[in-house]
Amino acid sequence: MAFLVLAGPPAGAADLPRLVEKDGRHALMVDGAPFLMLGVQANNAANYPSQLPKVWPAVKAMHANTLEIPVAWEQIEPTEGKFDFSYVDVLLKQARDNDVKLVLLWFGTWKNNGPQYAPEWVKLDNKRFPRVVNAKGEVKNSLSPHFPATLEADKKAFVALMRHLKAADPDHTVIMIQPENETGTYSAIRDYSPTAQKLFEGPVPAQLVKAMGKTPGTWQAVFGKDADEFFHAWSIGRFVDEVAAAGKRELPLPMYVNAALRDPFKYQDPFTYSSGGPTWNVLEVWKAAAPSIDALAPDIYMRESASVRKTLEQYGRADNALFVPEIGSDKAYARYVYDVLGRHGIGFSPFGLDYTGYSNYPLGAKQVDAETLENFGVHYRLLAPMAREWARLSFTSDVWGVGEADDRKAETLKLGDRWTATVSYGEWQFGSIEAPWMSKAEKQPNREIPDGGALIARLSANEFLVTGYRARVTFGSAKDERFMLARVEEGHFENGQWVFDRVWNGDQSDYGLNLTTLPQVLKVKLATY
Repeated sequence: MAFLVLAGPPAGAADLPRLVEKDGRHALMVDGAPFLMLGVQANNAANYPSQLPKVWPAVKAMHANTLEIPVAWEQIEPTEGKFDFSYVDVLLKQARDNDVKLVLLWFGTWKNNGPQYAPEWVKLDNKRFPRVVNAKGEVKNSLSPHFPATLEADKKAFVALMRHLKAADPDHTVIMIQPENETGTYSAIRDYSPTAQKLFEGPVPAQLVKAMGKTPGTWQAVFGKDADEFFHAWSIGRFVDEVAAAGKRELPLPMYVNAALRDPFKYQDPFTYSSGGPTWNVLEVWKAAAPSIDALAPDIYMRESASVRKTLEQYGRADNALFVPEIGSDKAYARYVYDVLGRHGIGFSPFGLDYTGYSNYPLGAKQVDAETLENFGVHYRLLAPMAREWARLSFTSDVWGVGEADDRKAETLKLGDRWTATVSYGEWQFGSIEAPWMSKAEKQPNREIPDGGALIARLSANEFLVTGYRARVTFGSAKDERFMLARVEEGHFENGQWVFDRVWNGDQSDYGLNLTTLPQVLKVKLATY
């Protein structure tokens, strides 16, 4: 057997997970080495011991390595000052038994703008824990970020959770935390309560003025038409940052916030989305407001490829790791794992795939069954055996990837200055659908919904790792040099090493490298002649 060694063995299991950046690339370090999160998020009401037996079979069927699941404030502190972590302990044990990592979603002051997951002693006491008041004086069902009582109560509970994790999870089954969920406020641009209004009429904090390159002044003077939304984003960001910072003082796990998105291309009235959350137009505000947050992450429920790719471009930045903690659950969304990973993404997770009996159609699949899970499982089955290797390459080298676009057209990727790769779809393994002699060939079946994709990683100047699903990859010369596929190996990874299985040649490579529904990984060497 021939071996390609990508890295040495990972460090000890006691290493604390962390999110790191180098040269504009990011890695989620787990057990001392880059980790690719092939995730699945459970439904909101799956966060009880009675429901976990309906979650793990779905995780296994998908070949996921990470489960995202809520921990609700009302669960751990139903009575003020009295904490109950029994659910957390059951969850930790079962995750270890299933060899799955966890991302805990703290549903505290905000879950999709509302306080539904806060305990009753919080969400039913408007006097102590005031809600947002809109410009018309209407009280909305969203807790205001401007009142210390709310912040201190949330912070106290979150600190207790992190302190418990420090004691109960020494091997770090939990690899990330999401403080709050889809923050922001619907049907109110900001809080207009007297307390909030006094702050709005005062000066913009110096920290934000400096970060935005502005001249000091009031919110209206500094930000004009954006003043209301920027004020709300800053206020929520500061609240979340204080919660996260307090939790990190107990256990400094990586923490991210997720965004309920606005249109990625055009202006929208802030009344039509969750104003103040980490939408693309306020990312700079959030970055300044919440330095304790390691990543700002998009929740994607748009099926259109142009919208998804634009969103990935907006959130995948040198100063922000690309992570998609939620994406829709039907087949149209599955192909985007290739777009995310091709942009150095650290993780991908469809929402609501378990057997607890809930589906969020029309945002996702009409029902969750074995076929629905398999729509994602086919991709995870391919990626799971090489997840660590891909994560290392993504952090240390150049990677590219595309999912099949809505127009189903081929796309050419520029692999540096010398090579290109064209990814096309709908081809059989032999011949080309563009050739006249193929005109009578049947079309590939089951192509109603785009589902193909490909990934490429640079191993050296002229050598690439290639994998994908229902796609043809055709290499080319960017300089019109005469070139050939010097060698195409199919293989697999074992313990971080490349194991040679066979060479593709003749029919297997004459018409491009045709990746089918089988898990296939190739090592391709290009040469000129």
